[in-house]
Amino acid sequence: MNKFGKVAVLLGGKSGEREVSLKSGNAVLAALLRQGVDAYAFDPALQELSELKNFDRTFIALHGRYGEDGTIQGALELMGIPYTGSGVMASSVGMDKWRTKLLWRATGVVTPDFEIVNAQSDFAAIENKLGLPLFVKPANEGSSIGITKVKNKGELEAAYELAAKADPLVIAEKFVGGGEYTVGILEDVKTGLSALPVVRIEPKNEFYDYEAKYLRDDTEYLCPCGLSAEKEKQIQAEALQAFRAIGCSGWGRVDFLMDEVGNHYFLEVNTSPGMTDHSLVPMAAKAAGIGFDELVIKILETTLEGAADVG
Repeated sequence: MNKFGKVAVLLGGKSGEREVSLKSGNAVLAALLRQGVDAYAFDPALQELSELKNFDRTFIALHGRYGEDGTIQGALELMGIPYTGSGVMASSVGMDKWRTKLLWRATGVVTPDFEIVNAQSDFAAIENKLGLPLFVKPANEGSSIGITKVKNKGELEAAYELAAKADPLVIAEKFVGGGEYTVGILEDVKTGLSALPVVRIEPKNEFYDYEAKYLRDDTEYLCPCGLSAEKEKQIQAEALQAFRAIGCSGWGRVDFLMDEVGNHYFLEVNTSPGMTDHSLVPMAAKAAGIGFDELVIKILETTLEGAADVG
């Protein structure tokens, strides 16, 4: 496929999600090579960014800090190199769970109640306000790094200290216990953004943590997800609204929770989702009739001139 020129697949990087990114990037690279694309692995942790000037475009398979937080996107903008996924601002905001929630609330997207926690917080008051159990998480990490489910009174402070090791900005979030779901978002160069089929996640762990995401083989993924067609269509439309509210483009994933009576709450947006054999966007794409190789090409096509400008 000469229309893409020489393609760098950005993988690895310096974040806590390096190992997952290597898996994603190598899967993407293999798919591009199978289809005759002149593609090469490029690890920003091991190679100078200036070397990217030798490439025509990039497929970003980096996760976490320095990969999906707007920093690599800014560098690529300065070098004039097209890249997959969201731009600088959307990537930066999407990485920050707190500011994502603020934007969502301002635009009518429903998200679980939360409080910012710091060393001076009244931990008991936050436990009482949000109720138990609750989740504590770093605002700027992915892959469930640093997350704790607080089940008993008096445990919030220790959970905060763990999360603060990953990021100084820490969120305590109300527990929503009716099920974990995700909506993949994919841009077509002709028709714009659309939502993929919803996937329900059923971890055998207490919640969908790093181990359940990447290491265990007993996590169940249901697609069809079990929701009514009407409810799924409503959530897909709202997921697109949530995605656009952050300014996202290209492709991504919006996670949401259901409560026990069928209300849904959007949790976070992922602007550079996993592309491993355990990953959710490839799973949803497959349910929509889009194989992995075709998915990779569709994402890369958004870097071509004339791609739909939506969001």
